[in-house]
Amino acid sequence: MNNIIKGKAHTFGKNIDTDQIYPGRYLELVKSEDIALHAMEGADSEFLENYSKGNILVADKNFGCGSSREHAAITLKTIGVGAVISESFGRIFYRNSINLGLPLMVCKGISKFVSEGDKLEIDLEKGIIKNITNNETIKGEKLPEFVLKMMEAGGIKKYYINKNNTEK
Repeated sequence: MNNIIKGKAHTFGKNIDTDQIYPGRYLELVKSEDIALHAMEGADSEFLENYSKGNILVADKNFGCGSSREHAAITLKTIGVGAVISESFGRIFYRNSINLGLPLMVCKGISKFVSEGDKLEIDLEKGIIKNITNNETIKGEKLPEFVLKMMEAGGIKKYYINKNNTEK
């Protein structure tokens, strides 16, 4: 995985909960491809019409709050979200996303720094976000080395499988 992510920003407000990321009425779906058809549907019913693989989600505080629904992280990973940047995250959503290999970054002030459609460049290792549209930068929280290694492996399961295979 490249530690530099570039993409177009899709902005959201405060308290985007897991039911907005992936509505509960679709919980009977089990295939990730089917789950992905409803990404962000509760927050923006037209999201997928305006989304392209690799785009970056930017939110105010508390993105992914609510239930422990792993579907929320699965849907974003499956549609190929480049990263999610928020001022803060729901704890369980954060862990589910990291475990699946979906890059997240905490960045105070990000919601005032980015507008819908801005082009962004994120350096996960350094914690730097560049708004290419207005040529400004902001510092977020860099991801720890072990998290970057999990991301590179494709998630926690693949990371530990690779780690165990190399230790034998």
